[in-house]
Amino acid sequence: MSNQNLSRDEAAARSALITTHSYDVSLDVRQAADPGVAGYTSRSVITFSASEPGASTFVDFIGGSVHSVFLNGKGLAVADVVDGSRIRLDNLQAENQVTITGTALYSTSGEGMHRFVDPADGQCYLYTQYEPADARRVFANFEQPDLKAEFTFHVMAPSDWQVSSNGAEVLRTQLTSDPATSLWDFAPTQPMSTYITTVLAGPYFKAGDTWSGRLADGTVLEVPLALYCRASMAASFDAGALFSLTKNGLSFFNELFDFPYPWGKYEQAFVPEYNLGAMENPGLVTFTESYVFSSRAADSQYQARANTLLHEMAHMWFGDLVTMKWWDDLWLKESFADYMGTLGVDRTTDWDTAWVNFANNRKAWAYVQDQLPTTHPIVADISDLEAAKQNFDGITYAKGASVLKQLVAYVGFEAFIAGSRQYFKDHAYGNTTLAELLTALSSASGRDLADWARQWLQTSGISTLSSEIEEHDGVLGTVTVLQDAEDPTTGRQEPRPHRLRIGLYDFDDAGVLVCSDSVETDVSGDRTDVPALAGKPRPALLLVNDDDLSYAKVRLDPHSETTARSSLDKLSDPMARALCWTALWDSARDAVTPAALYVDAVQRFGPAETGIGVLLNVLGNAATAIERYVPAAGRAAVRHGFLSLAADELHRAAPGSDQQLAWARTVAAASRFDNSRLDLLRGILDGSTVLDGLSVDAELRWNFWHALAANGEATVAQLDGELARDNTAAGKSGHATALAARPEEAVKEAAWQEAVHGTSLSNQLLSATIAGFNTAAAPLLRGFTDRYFDCLVDVWGGRSIEIASRIVRGLYPAGQDLDGSTPDTHSVIVRTDHWLAGHPEAPRALRRIIIEQRSHLHRSLTAQALAANPRSTAP
Repeated sequence: MSNQNLSRDEAAARSALITTHSYDVSLDVRQAADPGVAGYTSRSVITFSASEPGASTFVDFIGGSVHSVFLNGKGLAVADVVDGSRIRLDNLQAENQVTITGTALYSTSGEGMHRFVDPADGQCYLYTQYEPADARRVFANFEQPDLKAEFTFHVMAPSDWQVSSNGAEVLRTQLTSDPATSLWDFAPTQPMSTYITTVLAGPYFKAGDTWSGRLADGTVLEVPLALYCRASMAASFDAGALFSLTKNGLSFFNELFDFPYPWGKYEQAFVPEYNLGAMENPGLVTFTESYVFSSRAADSQYQARANTLLHEMAHMWFGDLVTMKWWDDLWLKESFADYMGTLGVDRTTDWDTAWVNFANNRKAWAYVQDQLPTTHPIVADISDLEAAKQNFDGITYAKGASVLKQLVAYVGFEAFIAGSRQYFKDHAYGNTTLAELLTALSSASGRDLADWARQWLQTSGISTLSSEIEEHDGVLGTVTVLQDAEDPTTGRQEPRPHRLRIGLYDFDDAGVLVCSDSVETDVSGDRTDVPALAGKPRPALLLVNDDDLSYAKVRLDPHSETTARSSLDKLSDPMARALCWTALWDSARDAVTPAALYVDAVQRFGPAETGIGVLLNVLGNAATAIERYVPAAGRAAVRHGFLSLAADELHRAAPGSDQQLAWARTVAAASRFDNSRLDLLRGILDGSTVLDGLSVDAELRWNFWHALAANGEATVAQLDGELARDNTAAGKSGHATALAARPEEAVKEAAWQEAVHGTSLSNQLLSATIAGFNTAAAPLLRGFTDRYFDCLVDVWGGRSIEIASRIVRGLYPAGQDLDGSTPDTHSVIVRTDHWLAGHPEAPRALRRIIIEQRSHLHRSLTAQALAANPRSTAP
């Protein structure tokens, strides 16, 4: 039985027994370019103390084999001490040194040492990714965040490669016995956790620069900078813009945190087939290379990249310098970094919509996650590593950041920053829990934050705020803010304190909807009167949570909703407009109003939306509403109207504008299920239709081919021809998706076999194949439902957690129609419930994915039921 899933109790027992001091790690990847070589030699020398001489512990290693184990100079019998992924160490001394040599395996799942061969030029690239516990796939270690140590890395690799790690390169030696190979030696690091160590190796393109800044004591801090990407992407690499962002960020955070950047150099690598947006490895941050825009990107995509860059930079303090003790407190780093990333964009760049996009995108992610039955407190109960892997979610990141924004409004920005500064000084290079942070923030603010923490950090669910309005002849009387705050995990009402701004919006003489007045108030409990509003003229739109200060869903009162649905394009303030869009979307998702009304709002007001981030979001929401929430009987008509509008707007949009790009993508997406505009797509692809300013680049072309393939209008030969034109990593993904999208039983069967039973697909190509498989009408996929549930146990037990999660989540039969049943009696809901009831002992992480997918499906069926019977009520 696998023993990879370290429990919290086991980690606590180990950290109570041992204290780690240093690692000296040697990796030999000189043969990585040979696909016949599955692994590489890995050697760890670990020094550590034991509080109980004579006791036992274990080291973690997930690899191909262990060659030797020496403890305090004595060789141990490998067969006796190696048990699965653990290496037992008995009879410890007060001070110990263990040397473990083995063969680690290259990965194609993005876990451990990922190996990628660039289809553009055949070059081999390596990088590592560990969070939460995959460093043990590369070198033997004590894999838990509170056993920090200094790390020294040595890497043997081809001489013509770039090699980097957390520490600065101190020596590069070409082997006299093999000049094609060199040995890189890196400087020891400051104490850090295993999961944020890293190695990068390959023929990467590298750009260099330096940042310098004067510290408060007058000294000058110089930080060497570097950027990496694959050589074949160098022409698209805007290194100048990235260096500018980096320098601005380092200046901002060094001053804001009043703690000099602690990791020496600051390098950033953009790597292929990355499972995350980025990872905060000290001294060498890794990012998905989708941030290297080889195709036309909208301004909001550049802003999102800047947000991620600054998010990771904030981690150099929140997460790396001070690290959570165990994964329960993952929010201690991710929530802060999410908040600081947005703050950094707002304070250090020319973008003025950072908080609008935060409200529109990041918080929307949190709202979805927080309404699932698997929602959890921000401070979560993480019993083991599998649970930790599933907890990198919208609660930990975006809800946590939203709550921090509320905390800033509650205690004041200066007190918040003062507390953070003290937190760094008190716990540098150490590990903390919630208690240590609250101590620092309470001291700085003069407020006892225990109740605030209990209400916001230790409860689950989302508050829904609405207004109850008494009106007399156009004048406001009593206005009451209602709060519904049921914790779905306990069933209890958990009303939270909210610092709110309530905005009153009216039409000016030019017909523009502008803020005519506002009041700030504190809301607590289930009912809060707002006496400051009494006597004011009844506004056209009363917006609770104006300026998005708090974390809550908002229901518009009937009068305000009528205004929003008739005049959203007249609302001048972009934040207010984004909040109204969100309120309308929540109403559709929650089956309060029919989803077709949301699509209608997008058709009416989307063309006037100037915020490209908001526009892309609402267009995506409309597509989801059509395919999931609109009943089957009316879906084709709603989809056709939406597609027709998108095609018209594509022709009307300003040449070369982000709006033109957004409408082109929308036409492609909607055309996967409607063939009325395929001639337009063909014409753009073959050049017979030219839209002035439209960049018909690789990404857009594959979007068009996806739509054509889904309608049976693309042959294998045509798709292979497009791949020959774009023989890149992104091209291979686009090709895989289009191939699997073809509406043929044999095609779907082949895609299923490759995804579920094959092992040749990398993480990226697996997801691309699943996306194509799912592009189909429900009847074509109906035969796979039982097969899905039958394979779950084997998939989870036989694949890595990353790959298994992609399969289990991606292949759930989510595209269902109500078809006369009720949401509770739908065949897939019943089949899901039967599986859950029959597998009570299934791993918690697997059950969580199934429960979440069931919830998404039940929500879509409930929305369909409302539209089919408008008199029905939402649950």
